[in-house]
Amino acid sequence: MNVLDSILVYVAIGALVLHVIFLLFAAWRAWYGENSFDRLIGLDLTGTLILCVLVLFAILNQVSPDLNVNLNNAIFVDTALGLAALGYLATIALAKYVVDHRMF
Repeated sequence: MNVLDSILVYVAIGALVLHVIFLLFAAWRAWYGENSFDRLIGLDLTGTLILCVLVLFAILNQVSPDLNVNLNNAIFVDTALGLAALGYLATIALAKYVVDHRMF
């Protein structure tokens, strides 16, 4: 492992820690939001941050062999893409429900 790979590992671990902290704040906002818009934004942000954590974990798994995780990185990226599509559809559906009080 060369110097740039070790720098990438440290930066990715730092970003992973920050994303997990922000994920806790977003989940708190989704759970204890003042109104339905705050909860909707917190839920959307939670989904986005989970997507980021999955991608960061895939990067760490590829660069650092010290993790000893024998998983394919495509699983993390495919799951993140599926979560992004599902989060988009859920946000649109929930926003429509909050505004009109009916789904379709």
